[in-house]
Amino acid sequence: MPKVVIIGGGWSGCAAAIAARNAGAEVVLLERTDLLLGCGLAGGIMRNNGRFTAAEELKCLGAPELVDLTDALSRHVNIDFPGHRHANLYDTALVEPAVRQLLYDKGVDIRFVARAVGVSMDEPDSIRSVSLADGTTIHGDAFIETTGSAGSMGNCARYGNGCTMCVLRCPSFGPRVSLSRMAGCEESVGLRDGETYGSFSGSCELNKATLSPEIRQCLAEKGVAILPLQRHLVDEGILKLKACKQYAIPEFKQNLILLDTGARAKMMMPFFPLEKLRKIKGLERAMYEFSGGISNSVRFMARTHRDNALKAQGLANLFCAGEKAGLFVGHTEAMATGSLAGWNGVQQAKGLPLLSLPDGLAIGDLIRHENLASTTLEGLNDRYTFSGGNYFKRLKRLGLYTTDPKAVESRVRAHGLHHVFLTAHEKKERPLQTMQA
Repeated sequence: MPKVVIIGGGWSGCAAAIAARNAGAEVVLLERTDLLLGCGLAGGIMRNNGRFTAAEELKCLGAPELVDLTDALSRHVNIDFPGHRHANLYDTALVEPAVRQLLYDKGVDIRFVARAVGVSMDEPDSIRSVSLADGTTIHGDAFIETTGSAGSMGNCARYGNGCTMCVLRCPSFGPRVSLSRMAGCEESVGLRDGETYGSFSGSCELNKATLSPEIRQCLAEKGVAILPLQRHLVDEGILKLKACKQYAIPEFKQNLILLDTGARAKMMMPFFPLEKLRKIKGLERAMYEFSGGISNSVRFMARTHRDNALKAQGLANLFCAGEKAGLFVGHTEAMATGSLAGWNGVQQAKGLPLLSLPDGLAIGDLIRHENLASTTLEGLNDRYTFSGGNYFKRLKRLGLYTTDPKAVESRVRAHGLHHVFLTAHEKKERPLQTMQA
């Protein structure tokens, strides 16, 4: 049984772990904090716009677990908010324990507070092991880096407004380390305004109990509350800062948009000064949880150069996923790249051909398009998500966007990839469930 070591326990790392286990590998997942999901702890949005198509593709390809889990934990299903249709909002307070149990049930060896800080090489192009901050050495046959692209605190201070003590909790658990760079792989940095490095995370969390009863009721009934901003409270430059280009439209500048993601309300602004926030009707007692008033985490600081099979360029047994694999935004994008990287890691360890998904699938086109676009200055200033921005326009232009699960299944079958990520045993045992928008 080949051994796959995954560094980083965000959505992409968890997806990679599941895919590698399903493909028949022993899997060790290293997470530097005491919780899984990383930025997903302050997430909550699934299936909006083209993410519906990608979610159904994942299920047809044989990686349904995390999509099914977030569907099951959704507080609101098939809702619309500005620029976005048929979204699900999952409960961010319940999702981490559920994902953790899923991985344990799969037999994944999760090691928490396990910060990887170095690599040892067998050959110039092959990793033998990773070393942890406590001196432990973890050997493997294939390695998958899913450490994200946010942090360290120095980056947030240099390119942002300082450490915001966000869900990544660098002060407690240490900064992100790029193992790809340590192993000799080239990296690039996402840009904003053509020259400044990185982008701010696009939302922050409000304690729902500190909101007015009227706003809480609106969130409970509709899943979304839209609070118009008085002219003097509008920040004209805020949209340029956002990593989430799908939310960088005028409605998100002129209004404060809140989404119901459980115990917290997701506020679709990178930050908003607390004194100004409390001038808005219904938010007079508002309190932030994570991030908030003056800053947010700075992301897209470390994109690994890779091929379309998500193998790091110049290295034989290192793969990457999530924001390490591209200027991708979102959980669905992380699950998609993680699933492919996890499966290919096992293929590499077994000496079998790697899979590059075709551009006739939304997931395959996203991976290929971002890889090509990021070789240009214009591409490094863009962000890539199924749910909005320039890439969603492309998805629609190519005719890849659909909310018909049967059409997605037919497309996947036409490429000969139905349940490709599953072993023969699991293909017999697992039924395919779909959601209709």
